[in-house]
Amino acid sequence: MTIKVGDQVPAMKLMTPTPDGPKEISTDEIFKGKKVVLFAVPGAFTPTCSAKHLPGFVEHAEEIRAKGVDTIACMAVNDAFVMGAWARDQGVDSKVLMLADGSGAFTKALGLELDLVARGLGVRSQRFAMVADNGRVTHLAVEPPGGFDVSRAEAVLAAL
Repeated sequence: MTIKVGDQVPAMKLMTPTPDGPKEISTDEIFKGKKVVLFAVPGAFTPTCSAKHLPGFVEHAEEIRAKGVDTIACMAVNDAFVMGAWARDQGVDSKVLMLADGSGAFTKALGLELDLVARGLGVRSQRFAMVADNGRVTHLAVEPPGGFDVSRAEAVLAAL
C-alpha cells in the first residue's frame, strides 16, 4: 500500500554520506520535530535526475527553506558511496541531505518502488516528492513512469 497524505513516515534506517564515510540515520532523526521535503529519484547519475531533479532542489534550496522547511533530502536506491559521489559532482554542499536506501527497504515501506529489472536497473524508487511535518505526510506528488512535473523543485515550492 502506498503512503498517502496524513500517514506517518515509517520508522526505518537509511544511510547518508559524510566526510568520514557512510553514517546510519533514522527517519526519526530526519523527520521528528521538523518540516522536511523529501524527493526521490530512480537513480543517482541518471539523465533526468542529474540534469534536472537534484539541480532544481539545489538551485531553489533557499526559497524552499524560506517557506519554513528545515531539511531538503534527496533519496535513491543507491549506496551511500554513490550518493556521496553524486553530491560532490552536483555541488550539493549542505543544501540537500543525501539519503541512500541501498536495499530499497524504505522505498518498499512507502509503497513507492519501481521495477526496472527489465532495463537492468533492478528495483528502484519511483520519482516523487513528499512534504512531511513532524513525520506526518502533508503533500505527496508521485510521477507517472517517465514523468518529471509534479516532483520538481518548482512544483514543491508552489505546494508549500
